[in-house]
Amino acid sequence: MIAKQLSIFLENKSGRLTEVTEVLGQAGINLSALSIADNSDFGILRCIVSDPEKGYKVLKEAHFAVKITDVIGFTCPNTPGSLAVVLKCLSEAGVFIEYMYSFSNGDGANVVIRPSDLKRCDEILQSMKVDLLAANDLYKL
Repeated sequence: MIAKQLSIFLENKSGRLTEVTEVLGQAGINLSALSIADNSDFGILRCIVSDPEKGYKVLKEAHFAVKITDVIGFTCPNTPGSLAVVLKCLSEAGVFIEYMYSFSNGDGANVVIRPSDLKRCDEILQSMKVDLLAANDLYKL
């Protein structure tokens, strides 16, 4: 299922991540998952939050460069090789994964991916009977 993710561009300087989490927290927005990628000049904080539209609004008001991106969330067994099976099917179908982050939770692993073709990816995952996470469920993790 397709969900909304916030992508926030941050200068690489102390305190910027704290500022983002404070703005979200003060607005009553919970972080469900996050990933940070950086280079020497800036970082990209990608996060799943409890209310993406409100999160976008409060971050914009606080002068952060932020955008909303569509992603797909799913759960797979937390066992060796289970993610590889899913990724192999997507790869063989020509779906490129731009980025991914995941976190395990007991017997399952929750995965968030940004595929090159959202619709095709969703179709493939459904045909594989992968346990897709509804957007509202992903926002509550």
